[in-house]
Amino acid sequence: MKLEVKPVKARRSDRLVDMTRYLLERPHTLVPLTFFADRYDSAKSSISEDLTILKRTFQDRGTGLLETIPGAAGGTRFLPYMLKEEADEVVADLVQQMTSADRYLPGGYVYMSDLLGNPAVLREIGRIFATQYLNQQVDAVMTIATKGVPIAQSVAQMLNVPFVIVRHDTEITEGSTVNVNYASGSSTRIEKMSLSKRSLKAGANVLIVDDYMRGGGTIGGMMSMVKEFDANLVGIGVVAESSDHPNRRVGEYTSLMRVDAEDDMIKARPGNYSEQIYQ
Repeated sequence: MKLEVKPVKARRSDRLVDMTRYLLERPHTLVPLTFFADRYDSAKSSISEDLTILKRTFQDRGTGLLETIPGAAGGTRFLPYMLKEEADEVVADLVQQMTSADRYLPGGYVYMSDLLGNPAVLREIGRIFATQYLNQQVDAVMTIATKGVPIAQSVAQMLNVPFVIVRHDTEITEGSTVNVNYASGSSTRIEKMSLSKRSLKAGANVLIVDDYMRGGGTIGGMMSMVKEFDANLVGIGVVAESSDHPNRRVGEYTSLMRVDAEDDMIKARPGNYSEQIYQ
């Protein structure tokens, strides 16, 4: 005997709650109005009124844009973004947390693992970078193992696209790979990075993200990797950068913070995100 679950006519308050959850979990996904009509056993006119309420609320609260596409093949799509005022608060909190002597590591490095392991922080970082590419086509987010992975995952989730991980060592489970040699940091040391040939398609629009940029050698290597796949680089985003590195190999990019480790101390301030995203 086959059991069928029939749609139950829902009250407006119930529909609004469930529709909000459904849309927030599926950003940049076109959802036909007929889907919601069938889901709640409601008329399309009622669903359209519900979406008008959600659109206004999302916009008033700075949650995102609810885009409506007319026509038989149309529907609605949620595009997450973050208003500048909220982004400033998020970055100010990150700067405050970074300005701590115990974050200094030998060699002039900065400890950030606790922040990049915090789901709430990662979600806000993802929303900020997703705002910059609200109206641009992004097909994949690229990063390098390992600290950039949670950042790429968060950004990719907000854009609803895959993320790909470039590795320093070839993994047997990756199959055949494309390898790129690059100059690490400000030194002349040559290192190798690899990426599975199945990770990207030719012509894909790729956004590169990473946790920290000094000389830009690693990001420069990923830029070369994008070219090797005949893909297109649409942008670069880093959570933190060192200030005005003299030999930086990267041109235009977006940073949330400028963080420097000097004399066993950490100095942090906002990056260039405001000019890159909100101008």
